[in-house]
Amino acid sequence: MEKPESAKPLLSLKLDGTEVPAVEASAADMEVAAGMDVAAGRTSFSEFYASSYQAMLALAVMLLGDRALAEDVTQDAFVGAHRQWARIENPTAYLRRSIANGATSQHRRRFRDRRRPSPREESSALEADEMFDALSTLVPRQRAALVLRYWFDLSDAQIAEVLQVRTGTVASLIHRGLQELRKVVKP
Repeated sequence: MEKPESAKPLLSLKLDGTEVPAVEASAADMEVAAGMDVAAGRTSFSEFYASSYQAMLALAVMLLGDRALAEDVTQDAFVGAHRQWARIENPTAYLRRSIANGATSQHRRRFRDRRRPSPREESSALEADEMFDALSTLVPRQRAALVLRYWFDLSDAQIAEVLQVRTGTVASLIHRGLQELRKVVKP
């Protein structure tokens, strides 16, 4: 497998003694994360990893707000996918679900004994860090639903599949999440 010249390795994953390099996410890679599923029989795990790692890492970063934790969750998801590769019908959906579950587990660990941060009084134009702060005030499922909807343009049905909830629950999570964000982000 030949890397494009513009691709720079960011992180590598070792599976069965073989190092699989990660590459920068391209527009095509982002389409994979947005729902253009790759059939398990059509590509090798190495090719799937190389083409989708950055997009899946971006999802994890948006869900967690912490790159180091996101890298761990993403790597764990790919390791799990590698173990189940022959049985996975929809690798993209499997990874999104695995990353969402991993992010939820990380939130539980990180915020078990932590109180919710108080809302910011002043924020006319949110910068990226401020957006992560605002998102961190949400419960993990609301945050996941909003990230999947507004950053990855997934439909209610796709979000429901990733979060393993009903589509009506997705609509409710998004509605309540937006209400909470409006309280935190006042004009």
